[in-house]
Amino acid sequence: MRLVSFTLNGKATRLTVDEARPLLWVLRDDLGLTGTKFGCGEAVCGSCTVVVNGQAVRSCVTPIGDVEGKKVVTIEGLANGDKLHVIQQAFVDHLAYQCGYCTPGMIMGAYALLLKNPKATRADIVKELDNHLCRCGAHVRILKAVESAAAAMKGGAR
Repeated sequence: MRLVSFTLNGKATRLTVDEARPLLWVLRDDLGLTGTKFGCGEAVCGSCTVVVNGQAVRSCVTPIGDVEGKKVVTIEGLANGDKLHVIQQAFVDHLAYQCGYCTPGMIMGAYALLLKNPKATRADIVKELDNHLCRCGAHVRILKAVESAAAAMKGGAR
C-alpha cells in the first residue's frame, strides 16, 4: 500500500492503495465513479477507456500507480455541471447508443482523439474507434456524433 496522488476530473486526489490495483476498480469502487465500465478486463473492448494526460487508456489494465502525478479524466469529468460536453451532447443528439454500455468508453476515446487531432476526418475517427466494441450496431450514428462534435468544437476540445 502506498499513497498515490493524481488529478481526477480537475481535482487533486490522494489515496492510499495497492499501486498494482487497476485504475478501473479504484475509480468505480473506491471513488464511486461508475461511468467507466468493466467489459472484457483485457484491454480489448474499450468500455473502460479514460483519458490520462490527454491519451486514451484502458483503465482495466492500468495500475493505479501508473497515474501518479498525472491528469485523469473520466466520463463524469467531461460535463460542466448540468451542461454536457459537446461530444456527450452529440451522442445524445445522434442517438449514438442503444444499450449505452460502451458509450462512456466511446466518448472518452473520441475526446482523446479530438484533443490530439481537432480536425479529425471520418477516416481518423474510424481508425481511433475501431478498437472500441459496440454490440448494438450503433456504429454509423457514433461516427456521425463524433464528426458533429468535431465540427461544433471548431478545432479544440476543452
